[in-house]
Parts: sequence; structure tokens; C-alpha cells
Amino acid sequence: MAAPAEASLGALRGSLGSVLSGLRAGAFEAASREATQLSLAFAREPPDGEAGERLAGGVQQAALAAASVYYQLPKGQGTTLRKAVRDATLEMLEGLVQLTEAILRAPGLPSVSREQLVSTGGLWEACHRVSALPRDNQAAVAWVLSSCLGVVRDALEEMEQAQTEGGDPYGDVLDDDDLGTRGNRDVYWSEADRRLLGPCLGLVKSAKACLKKVLGAVRAHGQVDTAEQVAQLDDLADIAGDVSPSVDELALSTYPPVNQLTLRLNAAKLASVLKKMLEITRASHVCPPSEEGWVQFLAGAVDHNLDRIKGLTQELL
Repeated sequence: MAAPAEASLGALRGSLGSVLSGLRAGAFEAASREATQLSLAFAREPPDGEAGERLAGGVQQAALAAASVYYQLPKGQGTTLRKAVRDATLEMLEGLVQLTEAILRAPGLPSVSREQLVSTGGLWEACHRVSALPRDNQAAVAWVLSSCLGVVRDALEEMEQAQTEGGDPYGDVLDDDDLGTRGNRDVYWSEADRRLLGPCLGLVKSAKACLKKVLGAVRAHGQVDTAEQVAQLDDLADIAGDVSPSVDELALSTYPPVNQLTLRLNAAKLASVLKKMLEITRASHVCPPSEEGWVQFLAGAVDHNLDRIKGLTQELL
């Protein structure tokens, strides 16, 4: 009986997801339409009291309808999905406030003010982006992982570029006059610092690989048929959100003047986050037996790079 029950629950969740997708698209389209009418009305002679009240009432009702989409979204659909819808709703409401303020600052002008045009366009964009929102929690978590992966890729590229530019990592951002003289040793790596750069770079590469593989597993195996599956996906999104800040902290600590103890601590923090993400992945439904090999391999890569950093900074303890 358990399998048919889960299948029914999965079908219900899919149906609910389709209904909610339609609701939020329609609500946000209505908000965009009402805001446009308000903007156009005030581009000419301001409407009289009754007409103005109708316009304001239409905008208010549309805003409330869009906001209610978030509150109608069941918590069982997943906190990551709810956050995506909440953020889109807040962006729309903030755009509406900006448009209203722009109208109030320039009432009765013979044409639409530049500020009003920009505010209206921004509101349109916020409303139209709703169509790109994730449909379910699997898609929402995949979007979070993809965003984190993009940030880590950027940090890795910056680190690699700095290290390939020789002994001066600030060569592309500072001129000689910025420091009076580029002979300042604080802007160059020492030999001891340089020995740490390799394993630090290796640890960030491991972070990139972890996010990429977890993203692939979520896309391939992620399900939202049960409350447990939804919660497991949310756990992955939560821990992934800790990866990019930890990568940034480690990357910044590799720039001279290097405090090797701070670098060691930041490396340990990133390694801990990556190991935790791999553990959560291994214990979740996105990691069938076919995925366990890369989880173990990446955990070993994280340990290897951290051990190298510890070995090179052991005398500091």
C-alpha cells in the first residue's frame, strides 16, 4: 500500500505545483497590468478623485493577490521554493513602491518622467521574471546550487589569474603610484606563502567539483514525492549556501600580506562545509549506489588538500 500512496502523493504535488505556477503567473501579470495603467494615467493630467481611487484600488488588489500566492504556497512544497517565490514577491512589491514614489514626486507632468519610466520598466521585469521561477523544490534547489557554483567558479578564476601573474597579485589593480613604490613587500608573496597557494587552489577546485557533482545528482535523481525528499533537498540548498562565502574567505586570505594562521583556519572551515555537504548528499535520496564513488573521491580530495595546508602551517600552532 505504501507505493500507491506515495505515487498518489507525488501526483497531487505535481498537480498542486501546476496550479500554483498558474496562480503566481496570473497574479503577477495582473500586478504588472494595474501598475502600467497607473503609470499611464499619471503621465497625463492626474485623474480625479474617483478615478484615482479606482486605480489605486486596482493596484492594491493586484499587489495583495500577488503576495497571497506566497502565503498560499504550502510549507510542504519546500523552504527553498518558498524562498524563491517570497523573493520574487518582495521584488515586485518594492518595484511598486518605487513607481508610486516616482509618481508622487512628479505629479501632472506633461509626459512620463525618466524616473517613472525606469520604475515602470523595473516593475515589468520583476513581474515577468516570475515565469522563470522554479516549478518545484527540486528545480529551486538546482537553481541555488547552480548560483553557488557560478560564484565559486568566479573566485577560482580570480585565484588562478592572480597566481599566474607572477609575484605581484595586485599587478592588474594597483599602479606604482598607488603605494608610492611597488617595492613594498606586503604586496608580494613570500616563498612560504607560495607553498600554500597550491593546496589552497586545490581546495577551491574541490569546492567547485563538489557543487558541480551535487548539482548533477539533484538534477538526475532529485524527487519531491515525499516530505522526506523535499526536506533532504532543502538541506542541500542550505549547506550549499555556506560554500561560496567560505571560498571567498579562503581566497581573500591568500592575498599578501598572508596571515598563515588565518589562512589555515579559513581552509579548515571550507573543508568542514564541503565534508558536511558530501555527508548530507550521501545520506539523501539523490545519492544512489552509483553516485557513492565520486562522493568518496571528493571527500578524499578535500582531506588531501587540507592536510597539505596543515602540514605547511604546523609550526604556527
